[in-house]
Amino acid sequence: MIRRTTDLSAAARAGFHAIIDVRSPSEFALDHLPGAINLPVLDDAQRIAVGTEYVLRSKFLARRHGAAMVARNIATHLETALGDRDGSFQPLVYCWRGGQRSGAMGTVMDQVGWPVTVLEGGYQTWRRTVVAALYDQPVPGPVVLLDGPTGSGKTPMLALLAERGIQTLDVEGLARHRGSLFGAIPGGQPSQKLFESRLFTAMETLDPARPVVVEAESARIGARTIPPMLWAAMAAAPVIDLVVPPAARVDHIVSVYADIAADPQALDTAVSRLPRHHARTTLSEWRALAASGDIPGLVAELITHHYDPAYRKTAETRGRACLADIHLPDVSAAASAKAADEIAATLSRRERA
Repeated sequence: MIRRTTDLSAAARAGFHAIIDVRSPSEFALDHLPGAINLPVLDDAQRIAVGTEYVLRSKFLARRHGAAMVARNIATHLETALGDRDGSFQPLVYCWRGGQRSGAMGTVMDQVGWPVTVLEGGYQTWRRTVVAALYDQPVPGPVVLLDGPTGSGKTPMLALLAERGIQTLDVEGLARHRGSLFGAIPGGQPSQKLFESRLFTAMETLDPARPVVVEAESARIGARTIPPMLWAAMAAAPVIDLVVPPAARVDHIVSVYADIAADPQALDTAVSRLPRHHARTTLSEWRALAASGDIPGLVAELITHHYDPAYRKTAETRGRACLADIHLPDVSAAASAKAADEIAATLSRRERA
């Protein structure tokens, strides 16, 4: 018998041996349940062909041809991706709305003898769950903002804090972007919906009784927007500031952004997109530094005349409590580890207070 569910809690999802998305590859790429595998019953070209035939020729022929394609695709999945599954296999299957596509896969799986469950409402049920959590509900747990001027090593500091048992939320990592005009990562960013799914999955495991450390960001990370409830919590959160000398920050940035520095065209494009309030002559000088390969010189100029002024302006207007200023001589492993210990101690004292 085919079971149906709307329970998408982390515990419920973990109870299945596999979560199977039977939508087309393009639908799956846009967003999907965490950990899902894509076994489409119709691929993108087949969906277009069936839909075109349904509208322009014959609804009956479209259904017949579509059914034949679905049958062949399911047979292929049974012989390949699912070929090693025994009789105890317990999958969760979903499509767009929990209708024909998941119904077809679920029926075959049920006939095979697998205890299959179909997600009622399909992907739309998951999307409603994510939207409700990120747009309508408060962030679980008090947020603490990890701040500091560009090049202070905030992102690697999050990893060090996580190693020390501190709850963290790496928003840049989830958005696959380093949070500046120069922050693009090879492979690009996930869609906004997939970014939000990843964010929800990370947040649903948080202990609301303990603080969660989030790196200070603007409302947008590359092309992705931080959902409003998280952004509101970040805007009101107390701050821990990393204080690092400019020369050490230059060294760190040159190291972290080595990939874009090695791509002259990408670097020039990024410099060209800097805000128009900078004089044309200044932008030309910065582009010349980039073209000549003087990356340390370019970074020093950007820190002095672009990033630090913006950081100071934000710091002056934010009006939030500062929990601690953490001073580092550089962004080396040793200095960062010592700073992480200081931050962990600060948060521990805050929890006990």
